[in-house]
Amino acid sequence: MAGEIKSLTSTLDDLLAPIVQEAMFVASERSVMRNLVKNFPVSRNAGKVLQVPIYPAQTATALTEADDITLGAISTSKKDITLAEVGIGTNVSDLSLNFSSANVIADLGKLFGEAVAKKMDQDLTALFSGFSTFALGNATNTQTEMTAAHLFAAAAKLKNAGVPGPYFGVFNPAAIFNMKKTMTSTFVPQGNTGVVNEAMTEGYVGRIAGIDIFETSNVVADSATSAVNGVFARDALGLAMGQEISIKTQRDESARATEVICTATYGVSELHDSYGVQVPVDATIS
Repeated sequence: MAGEIKSLTSTLDDLLAPIVQEAMFVASERSVMRNLVKNFPVSRNAGKVLQVPIYPAQTATALTEADDITLGAISTSKKDITLAEVGIGTNVSDLSLNFSSANVIADLGKLFGEAVAKKMDQDLTALFSGFSTFALGNATNTQTEMTAAHLFAAAAKLKNAGVPGPYFGVFNPAAIFNMKKTMTSTFVPQGNTGVVNEAMTEGYVGRIAGIDIFETSNVVADSATSAVNGVFARDALGLAMGQEISIKTQRDESARATEVICTATYGVSELHDSYGVQVPVDATIS
């Protein structure tokens, strides 16, 4: 009830900065997809919808000496990325904060950072099913075990479409296991200069067919036995960041506790459909 909840300075307020710092660090470390897609910062008061102009591919023509160049019109399309909030909260009791042997502040930051990173990655990997190009087969081939042929086919289709690299492949661990179990030394040893954080270091499998390959459970299986994975160039998907992690507190005196609420504001969207290939395959380990 209104009289029981007081929005005022609490014992956690002076610890907010360390919580936010830890949460943002963990979110950055745990996120694979954020580092592989096009990022757009959105300033305050800029509106909830970010409009991204999409430029069509252009073709140069041969010229005749001293003749004028024939000018052509460039017509752009656009993609809208709508910002939305995600959040997580917990209740920290005075007893826990004052007498716990654990580092409550670090635990909160880790908890919140991992939750935001997981949600962001899952929102981005869910866009894989929107790619209209398939590496092999079609949307019904969800029970086919993944092989290296899927990667070679995906790379060939992207290159044939003139999609600029580098190419990234992000896979459910159970899906890519079916390929790894049949391979020995095929992967190029890890040496990717783009591997900049823990998630990318730990999730980086290797490179094959010119594709840097990552595995993460944030490619969620769409059924008990299959998952839609993706091979794409950076400009295939967009992430608009309206607000990085924000953490606020609200004191509940009657409960002798403080609510700690974490939110972030972002939006995701497919930008270039031809820049991505979906790989629906079996996601069981056998």
